[in-house]
Amino acid sequence: MLTHSDILQTLDMIKQQHLDIRTITIGISLRDCAHPDIQICAQKIYDKICRKAENLVSVGEAIEEELGIPIVNKRISVTPVSMVGESCEADDYVPLALAMDKAALTCGVNFIGGFSALVHKGFTLGDRRLIKAIPQALAETKCVCSSVNVATTKAGINMDAVALMGRIIKQTALLTAEQDGLGCAKLVVFANAVEDNPFMAGAFHGIGEPECTINVGVSGPGVVYHALQSVKNQPFDVVAETIKKMAFRITRMGQLVAQEASRRLGVPFGVVDLSLAPTPAKGDSVARILEEMGLETCGTHGTTAALALLNDAVKKGGVMASSHVGGLSGAFIPVSEDEGMIEAVRSGVLTLDKLEAMTCVCSVGLDMIAVPGDTTAETISAIIADEAAIGVTNTKTTAVRIIPAPGKKVGDELEFGGLLGSAPVMPIHPESAEVFIARGGRIPAPIHSLKN
Repeated sequence: MLTHSDILQTLDMIKQQHLDIRTITIGISLRDCAHPDIQICAQKIYDKICRKAENLVSVGEAIEEELGIPIVNKRISVTPVSMVGESCEADDYVPLALAMDKAALTCGVNFIGGFSALVHKGFTLGDRRLIKAIPQALAETKCVCSSVNVATTKAGINMDAVALMGRIIKQTALLTAEQDGLGCAKLVVFANAVEDNPFMAGAFHGIGEPECTINVGVSGPGVVYHALQSVKNQPFDVVAETIKKMAFRITRMGQLVAQEASRRLGVPFGVVDLSLAPTPAKGDSVARILEEMGLETCGTHGTTAALALLNDAVKKGGVMASSHVGGLSGAFIPVSEDEGMIEAVRSGVLTLDKLEAMTCVCSVGLDMIAVPGDTTAETISAIIADEAAIGVTNTKTTAVRIIPAPGKKVGDELEFGGLLGSAPVMPIHPESAEVFIARGGRIPAPIHSLKN
């Protein structure tokens, strides 16, 4: 039973410590929208999304008002569109992205994810058509997000897909050059992508998911940071226990909202994703949590160990709070979306190489990284390959969301605004990986993938 003290503490977490429900995401299967005529397929996609998600925003706003819990985003994820579009007798899948965007705008959501393909073991014709359409689709839409899974622990790394995605990212940046390559902020390249992730830009409704489902993403870096201020100079056992307790409280709040949204919408509850997703607002930073543990600046020696502790404690606390914790669940380190990370990059302490090391123990990977506009497609592919290798070898989800900003050089900054924040352009290694990427083929799965 909640005590008066519990209620007051929760209110303080919301008002002063940036605690919020980052997203309610409704997942929708589009498998029954397949049709040989792409215009009919697009219309079916639009109609079904609108029919299933028409009340998502109003229900979210009502829950927000009644419970007093901020719900920052309402989002939609759909079946990877490469699978739906494969039935179409058309080479260009951009009309399907336009239908998704139109539906998202009609429903009033912030983003819609699922203009996606899963190519970790190879391409189908639909996969190739979708990937080819990504640059134009992201340039012509407002809400659509795209993702491509290029590797899994079971399959290894599809290096042909890795090479292709380097070129696709470059094309996307060029087509959105007037917005500093903003299209790339809506494009993620995954290893071991999960089917129930509510967070953009990587959300899609997996093929093992039901017809519809409600997934909720909760975020509270500010709450964890505030809690750690009360255990200064205490041993790490105490730090871990403190984070676990806060993660438990945060997840319980997410479970409450998820179940209420599920009941009101008549859609099954899927998972609570407890990911410490930061924002550019002061006091809502994962980097500041790591610094509160005793680091002078995020990125210095000790940062990876601190992040490992944080990620593990968050997961342990969340699992105790709900039987259905899923998605990514842990700590995100998106540079442009975390004011502490931004400052650490500006100071030169946090580098791309250190971020790569941190991705071995965090929730996802190299996220919202800005690099010079003249970065080659092969270098981008090599960065993706490194990150995929970490995911495949460690049996975890990793990802790359990188922005080669046209016309920008090291030291410049990109300003996206809102949750996307601002990204300092980071230096990269100038040495070429062109011959490495040109090999193509597939990097085999690691020996520990053979678990049957």
